[in-house]
Amino acid sequence: MINLGEGGSVRLAGMQRAASTTASPRARPAEQLSKAAARGIWLHAQRLDSRAPFGNGAPAALAAIEQLGYLQIDTINVIERCHHHILWTRVPTYERAHLHQLQTIDKTVFEYATHAWSYIPSRDFRFYLAAMKQQRQLPRTPWNRTVTDADLRKVRTLLRSNGSLTIRDITDDVLVEKEWAWASRKPSQRALDMLNARGVVTISERTGMLKTFDLMERHFGWDKPPRPATERQNLAYLLDRALRAQGLVSLNSICHNTPRTKPAIRELIESRVRRKQLIPVAIEGAGKQDHWAEPEALETRTPELGGLVHILSPFDPLIIQRKRLALFFDYEHVFEAYVPREKRVFGYFALPVLVGDEIVAVIDLKTDREKGALLIQQWTWVGSGTAKAHKARIDDALGRFERFQLQR
Repeated sequence: MINLGEGGSVRLAGMQRAASTTASPRARPAEQLSKAAARGIWLHAQRLDSRAPFGNGAPAALAAIEQLGYLQIDTINVIERCHHHILWTRVPTYERAHLHQLQTIDKTVFEYATHAWSYIPSRDFRFYLAAMKQQRQLPRTPWNRTVTDADLRKVRTLLRSNGSLTIRDITDDVLVEKEWAWASRKPSQRALDMLNARGVVTISERTGMLKTFDLMERHFGWDKPPRPATERQNLAYLLDRALRAQGLVSLNSICHNTPRTKPAIRELIESRVRRKQLIPVAIEGAGKQDHWAEPEALETRTPELGGLVHILSPFDPLIIQRKRLALFFDYEHVFEAYVPREKRVFGYFALPVLVGDEIVAVIDLKTDREKGALLIQQWTWVGSGTAKAHKARIDDALGRFERFQLQR
């Protein structure tokens, strides 16, 4: 059985093998893992088990994005937007200018779709070329059916002639009715978004949520674009990204946004199990759901977590996969911004509070930028009966979080 040693370390010590009567003859019996040990491995992979795991400055922000695989972008700004929040959680000295440097100056991250729109390390660009090519071949959808070939030619001509531009620079559009509240009334915006999805243009800069677009080759200065990854390389990328960011993986957690890849990913996992590069793991309470880990992940030494407090974004990668979160932490998070007020339990923009390896509270916060204050709308205790004992530490963390919210 995997035991927790001193300092919360996970060590392999006389593991018991749980032989399944339904396992195939070639399947390796799974190693038993307690929920506490599983949480420790995941928290280490997320780098939430130490105060400043990546150091300081823009290089630390890049290291964090590379560790996580991608950084979700969201427009909601009740508090600081989630891409800045997620980085601050792992880089306590993080400043918004660091992400601007990575995207616009260093060009070490770019924007594209993962399970949501995200910042992605530029080193991984070739793994997205197949998706960009597919976007060029797909039939029109309700989202882009109103975009004409003339709209596409127009914005490409503007970019070639005038250099990078924002939607505010295009003043001759005939405005159309919005189909969604957050949509633009300018046809050129949707044309730029289509060309972005197709890999023709990229978002070269953000000022708040205002996007600057440029031609892809010009922004990166390529003589020729990267070579697309093969299908097998793309599958390996999905698996390796999940292993790095999650420590313990399941088919659902690897294929969170790509369910059609599950059969091929399972084959890849089985081949690595046969080569002893992955170990099947049975997590306490997971039932028949299979998990796997690299051998070194099971040897991870997790430090004492009792003093660490993290106020997490509801879009944090620890929170976003709800079923996985419930399995590992016995906590079910519901994002209630789109829930009618009378049906909300935790509040409009509730943030889980992680203390050590337990989610102990959910706090609905709002930043009042005019008054320079972080407002607590609602505070709900969850978890163990001793959760309230952490209030002083949480208050201190809220003070740090408020200072981050208001810095400019």
